[in-house]
Amino acid sequence: MTSGQEGKDVEHVFSIEADLSELSEKMAPLTSISIVTLALLGLSSAQNQIPITPNTPSHIPALGFGTWNLKISSANTSAAVSTAIQTGYRHIDCAAIYGNEKDVGKGIKDGLEEKGLKREDVWVTSKLWNDHHEPDMVEEALDQTLHDLGLEYLDLYLMHWPVASVPGKSIISYIDTWHAMEALLTTSKVRQIGVSNFSPHQLHHLISASTHKPSVHQFETHPYLQQTDWVKWHQDHGIIVTAYSPLANLNPIYGSPGKSKDTPPSLLENKEISEIAEKRGCTNAQVALKWGMGRGTSVIPKSSHTSRIEENFEALGCELEEEDYDTVSEVGKKYLKRFNNPSEGWGVPLYEGLDGT
Repeated sequence: MTSGQEGKDVEHVFSIEADLSELSEKMAPLTSISIVTLALLGLSSAQNQIPITPNTPSHIPALGFGTWNLKISSANTSAAVSTAIQTGYRHIDCAAIYGNEKDVGKGIKDGLEEKGLKREDVWVTSKLWNDHHEPDMVEEALDQTLHDLGLEYLDLYLMHWPVASVPGKSIISYIDTWHAMEALLTTSKVRQIGVSNFSPHQLHHLISASTHKPSVHQFETHPYLQQTDWVKWHQDHGIIVTAYSPLANLNPIYGSPGKSKDTPPSLLENKEISEIAEKRGCTNAQVALKWGMGRGTSVIPKSSHTSRIEENFEALGCELEEEDYDTVSEVGKKYLKRFNNPSEGWGVPLYEGLDGT
């Protein structure tokens, strides 16, 4: 199947990351959902799902709403998550280290109540932070996350990094941590487990030493860091890829786009993406996100602004052709940039064997 055909077969919706200039703005009140958005809500739920494995009934929604760096205020965080659910999102991605799971939990509760939905209607992912890699601490960390979110279970629990930073412990193998996560599958607290930010060697090592391979691997991938072979490897091995930062350098934590020769322009200003957007009647963000969905990955962009949440939900109506996928592939050859790499600050090698390191 070509990437263009995949883009037609799998329909998705998105949100967009907040601009630095608007971080201080108060979130606008939830407005009436547009006619286009309402039409998109009528699509079959099966069109928005990626099966965990071919032989299980579990599916992860291809659309995800990210909550990283969404700490503008408690009220705005909760409102953004609630708005996302009311707009149509059925996949919320969070993590203990983001420091906002109580606010995210309130947003989930409010959104479900507003839409008359049940807990099982929304997929919730969270992540184990580095300071709880000690096997005896893993379930403790999960329990704290569930308490903060106000939930009885997670659909997916990820090991956030293959790096431990437990006080008083010099070395903790991520294999031992993974075995503790595997044990969680015997409880009612998690449905699936996975990893994030692993290198090929680390992932191969983990799989060879495990009873359960990861259901999902979450890592940075976007038009400026396409990692095509790495994405395909996961698909060939039945592991779903969730792309964080799918809009590349729009997150203000990554600095100002295009300010140096080593930093590519914002995807919202990229010439090639703009040409596709104009041709297809979409926005640049919609093109980039639809491209991500068309290659079979789940994406988790974010926004704290109602208009952007709705705009990117309407990316569902952005139809890309094969030539558009070819153009985006060329963008990836022109620019190659990994924006999230804490290797130097942490003093440990990360992403070995991958592009952009």
